[in-house]
Amino acid sequence: MHEFEVTILGCGSATPSLLRNPSAQLLNAAGHYFLIDCGEGTQIQLRKNNIKIQRISHIFISHLHGDHYLGLLGLLQTMHLLGRKTKLTLICPPELKEIIDLQNKHSQTTIVYEIEYIFTNPKQAELVWEDDKIEIKSFPLRHRINCTGFLFKEKPHLKNIIKEKLQEFNVPTSEVNKLRLGLDAINEKGKTIANDKLTSPAPLQRSYAYCSDTNYFEDIIENIKGADLVYHEATFLEAELERAKKTFHSTAKQAATIAGKAEIKQLLLGHFSARYGSTDGFIEEAKPIFENTLVAHEGQTYKIV
Repeated sequence: MHEFEVTILGCGSATPSLLRNPSAQLLNAAGHYFLIDCGEGTQIQLRKNNIKIQRISHIFISHLHGDHYLGLLGLLQTMHLLGRKTKLTLICPPELKEIIDLQNKHSQTTIVYEIEYIFTNPKQAELVWEDDKIEIKSFPLRHRINCTGFLFKEKPHLKNIIKEKLQEFNVPTSEVNKLRLGLDAINEKGKTIANDKLTSPAPLQRSYAYCSDTNYFEDIIENIKGADLVYHEATFLEAELERAKKTFHSTAKQAATIAGKAEIKQLLLGHFSARYGSTDGFIEEAKPIFENTLVAHEGQTYKIV
């Protein structure tokens, strides 16, 4: 199977600090490099983590607050200057195209590669992209401006063939494709052999959800239900609950509550306010509510299994 893992490039909120960069992460899934948000400094973080910029096939922008997209224009220019030839797909709010076009107009830049735009819908969940291995949905969050989260989910895997059993039951290799799809096989004597005698179960589908800026919003539960790993913003601790409400952000306790109600496997907290030097308080606040909680650390890769 392909890798399914996310590397955190930035897990801070609002402004860059010496401790954390603004939002950005790289999801390696189904043979693709998906960049999720692109805050200021993302190019440097990509290089620090030995991620090849030109391998990025898709960029997902959750919303148009600067800490989530101000690194994008520079990254697009770098791809241009390095002679990129392959298409880049941007999944983003529709207004972002206007921003990019204006920047290129006034810098007199003609991008040498194709940019395909797929616009997100802040009002309802939608399938935004898929291939034969993965499907990606956007879903509404509740923030001060239009904002969407993203769910990356593998499509069902094919069953595994037990080669020794093919020989034992005299099943020709021409039956393998049927077996992978879960169908029974016909052996060389014309006898039907049950699928479960010749195969082992397919690997489970893996999924990753990215919940960018949002206040406590139970509507997202149906969109992330049962996900293997969920990144949920936790800008503040509960002592700053009123500030979280006012700025349409969440606390660690609220993120953990959502995780529990959505019955996910693991929660990854991020988007920490610069007022917090240590992230210990986030774990202390979240774990009593949802035990399987981690805090995001830049440069760390989290495998989704």
